[in-house]
Amino acid sequence: MPTRRLQSKHGGGSEQPNVVDEPDRDGAPQVLRGDGGGGAVVAPKIAVPGRRGSRFTKFTWRALGGAILCLVVTLLLRSAPYPYWKWQGGHISRLLDGIRGGHAEKYTLSVADCPGYALDPDSLRENRNGFTAQLNLAGPRCNAFGKDILNLTIQVTYETASRLHVNIFDKSAQQFTLPSEFFDPPKSEHDVDADLQLNYEASPFAFWITRRSDPGSAPIFDTRLTSLPSAPIPAFRSGRSDPNLVFDGFPLVFENRYLQITSALPFDTNIYGLGEVVASSGFRRDVLNGTIQTMWNLDAADPLDENIYGSHPVHLEHRWVSSTNSFQSHGVFLSSAAGSDIILASPPSSNQSLIQYRIIGGTLDLYFFSGPDPKSVIEQYGQVVGLPTRPPNWAFGFHLCRWGYASLSETKEQVDAMRAANIPLEVMWNDLELYHDYRDFTVDPVTFPANEMRDFIRNLRANEQYYVPIVHGYAALVANATDVYDPYTRGIELDVFVRNPDQSTYIGQVWPGHTVFPDWLAPNVQLWWKEALRNWTSLGVEFSGLWLDMNEPKSFCDGHCPPVNGRPISSPSIVLPGEPGNLVTEYPEGYNAAVSGPSGNVTVNGSLTYGAGLQTLDSNPSRDEDALSTTFTTPISEPLYAIHNALGDLSLQTIATNATHYGGRTELEMHNLFGHLMSRAANLAVRELHPPGKRPFLISRSTFAGSGKWTGHWLGDNWSKWSYLYHSIQGVLQFQLFQIPMVGADACGFGGNTNEELCNRWMQLAAFTPFFRNHNVRGAIPQEPYRWDSVAHATRAATAVRYALLPYWYTLFANASLYGTPPMRALFFEFPQEPELLAVDRQFMLGSDILVTPVLTPNVTSVSGILPGRGQVIWRDWYTHAIASQRVSPTGGDGKNTVVVDLDAPLGHIPVLVRSGAALLLHSQPGYTTRASSATAYALLVSLSHEGNAYGTALVDDGETETTQSRTLVFNAHDKHLEILHSGEGVFEVVQPLDVITILGIDRAPRRVRIDGIKVPSRKWVFDPAVQRLVLSGLSVDLNGRSVISWG
Repeated sequence: MPTRRLQSKHGGGSEQPNVVDEPDRDGAPQVLRGDGGGGAVVAPKIAVPGRRGSRFTKFTWRALGGAILCLVVTLLLRSAPYPYWKWQGGHISRLLDGIRGGHAEKYTLSVADCPGYALDPDSLRENRNGFTAQLNLAGPRCNAFGKDILNLTIQVTYETASRLHVNIFDKSAQQFTLPSEFFDPPKSEHDVDADLQLNYEASPFAFWITRRSDPGSAPIFDTRLTSLPSAPIPAFRSGRSDPNLVFDGFPLVFENRYLQITSALPFDTNIYGLGEVVASSGFRRDVLNGTIQTMWNLDAADPLDENIYGSHPVHLEHRWVSSTNSFQSHGVFLSSAAGSDIILASPPSSNQSLIQYRIIGGTLDLYFFSGPDPKSVIEQYGQVVGLPTRPPNWAFGFHLCRWGYASLSETKEQVDAMRAANIPLEVMWNDLELYHDYRDFTVDPVTFPANEMRDFIRNLRANEQYYVPIVHGYAALVANATDVYDPYTRGIELDVFVRNPDQSTYIGQVWPGHTVFPDWLAPNVQLWWKEALRNWTSLGVEFSGLWLDMNEPKSFCDGHCPPVNGRPISSPSIVLPGEPGNLVTEYPEGYNAAVSGPSGNVTVNGSLTYGAGLQTLDSNPSRDEDALSTTFTTPISEPLYAIHNALGDLSLQTIATNATHYGGRTELEMHNLFGHLMSRAANLAVRELHPPGKRPFLISRSTFAGSGKWTGHWLGDNWSKWSYLYHSIQGVLQFQLFQIPMVGADACGFGGNTNEELCNRWMQLAAFTPFFRNHNVRGAIPQEPYRWDSVAHATRAATAVRYALLPYWYTLFANASLYGTPPMRALFFEFPQEPELLAVDRQFMLGSDILVTPVLTPNVTSVSGILPGRGQVIWRDWYTHAIASQRVSPTGGDGKNTVVVDLDAPLGHIPVLVRSGAALLLHSQPGYTTRASSATAYALLVSLSHEGNAYGTALVDDGETETTQSRTLVFNAHDKHLEILHSGEGVFEVVQPLDVITILGIDRAPRRVRIDGIKVPSRKWVFDPAVQRLVLSGLSVDLNGRSVISWG
């Protein structure tokens, strides 16, 4: 479910008692915030203009005492060595807590004097695949942001030839680690011939990792102080909205609430990953100017350069290696759910860049992947976190949704209107209007009657269509004893909800008003979740898949907020989008509704609407989304180090960090896992509820490393802006790296109003991303693709290409689930030795063979792009099969030329090119649904290389079940022959024959064509010399056997 634009409802403050120390499991004092339960509370928050998340609260300190304290704080802030103490609510208060509680001597707020650790040589124990040893604090405790842990264990394991595992953890094993019952350890090998080598210095302990094949090259990870820039480094601009970056030292720090490790990087190297984020720098992260990527799951409407819905502390680096005269890739994954800042920086007056991890708990559990190419790194990462689930074939169809379909009749109208416009519709979705009183697992008895819902969904299935409803990560609190709501009462019986520190049930506020949240660690939570879903189906909601939303998790109030006088509210006090006081008035850049009206049409009264009355493109919309209350009613634990959470305090608009989970775990530890564990529970429940062997289909907003094993993802609440059309590409590419390949953005944009031109271009682009859905906000103008004739035409055309390519899509995702190979790819994934491609994120590839160059700006009829391969690859137009014309631009970056192409792209057309050397199995007649398309005969498109060769494979199975029966078809063209082979597990019969074969790149008309030595009648083939194309039709080739086609 989308982020909702809320009306600010600020609660009043209360008098604050003194801060006290309370030992945690490690015996270290921690700062608590709140006003009850024996803890201390937040100091006054200071709101300063210009910072999001700032907010006012009342306080009752005496004027003189307050003035003196503010003066002290100001002086300390000006001299603080780290940028942790920002003029932002919650960050200053953390420093105040430390001073008021007498912590100034205990917590230095600086790592400058931290001694690091020393390896005890007597503790070293080697084994076949690595070693373990003890690390001891090398000097007096510095206690920068917590209590230094004196004794650590380092465990180094060469797990496979391409993977090195370095795990540094507290010897007493009290620090939080990923729950083993939910995260399977990766498989390891014995006696491996490892690509990577860990080297170390004993005191102070530091390590660096090199390639065994090239030990003289720069290490891929290097924590030695001599390799890093000299510290302290004065404050310098970080290149984002945060003020300055300061580094006062690079020791290894391991405290109960703060861990730090730093590695040197080549200057301005190429880094990808570290998300989820909408990065202003694009898919390539900004190392030169600085990047702070915070790992803290947050419901935020896709702001630039801030933490949003998911946490993925993994990156791929692609660097030039002079000793091999080539580019090589490697990857690094921090296996930790703890909140963190991961910082990329290039300090001024330094020829060195660096990456620094600042983590507020857990351990330093690091995996290194040797690559050496981008695809290999991504595959190696998948072996650790889990390979993606394989979606059913119908998931690749077009999905339609809106927040605002107020009734079943209105939902039916969309299905009928799409059919009338002949725009393929595969899956119909409903947002929260489906519910009764906003309560999950219900249907509104008036607007979505149960029997009518059941009939509607079954009718969809009869027409080879599917249904997906929304499900949230909470349950409504019942109002009284007569209030019947089984998900709550059953959850209380089974003890599955998150608790407060005093063991009372934790209460937040979301759409149904007061809510409780499932504890995904609770022993009975899987039973509760399955029962709730099963009971929902009895109300007519016979879902095909599930849409998991608000699972960061989101709350509309800050902290535990129980009902006043014991009376729960039944809905939040907010103004919905589209209602008076919250009208949706924004339009895409270049469209002025005041001049052209609200329609969004390309032309009004014969005049173009683009730029009407505007001189420049609009800026991104402001997003002032505040919680309903800012008064904490229970103690809130906030680590002294303040990660750069966009809202400031970690407990804002989510479950408070001191809430407790089964086994004594806190929300501070579990927060980033909520969406992941919800996805896992939903996946397992759907497997039990649906017919045996059927593949689940889930789309979740919040994700964590490895969530692709259970779910897909959509990119959240984007905006109907041209800039977000562009940003959608980097978002999908990020999640290919994260091993969550079934991903896409809301086509035409979610927030604000779209317009005809933007929606036209976006529907075309979205048709070439894995998850293809149109969805928008309540109160905006309708944006279903039938609303404008030009958008309807563009959608039909792009969807026809998508459905023709379904066998290709399906094979790409089969390979993702088997090997972790990314289906959608940045250009340099395929051409890693071409530096001009390293920052390209306005084009992308599907697999190895399809190049997409979308239009991303308004009011244009052509688009330019790069042709990878530097002239060694022939690129042919998908639609005409003509060779793409090209020009040479001397911008290769390594003294070689870049090949550039200018492509016609009138409104309604998206340029798509096919790579030479490709052999693509297609559906010959794309239908209205994926099943209708799959029922038609196959076609084969062969694009020969300069040498006359082509190769391709296609995996074919039933498209629905997790069966071992499949058949892999192999197409191999060479020496004027095309050989069709097959292999497979079990016995899967390919029913549809191969009817059409198109071969591109034949320079002269053949005299004869044969299939298995038998001459093909001339009426069944035609040659077009203009595009060097041979087309054979009416063939009925059986794909269950071997066939050879020859020409000459």
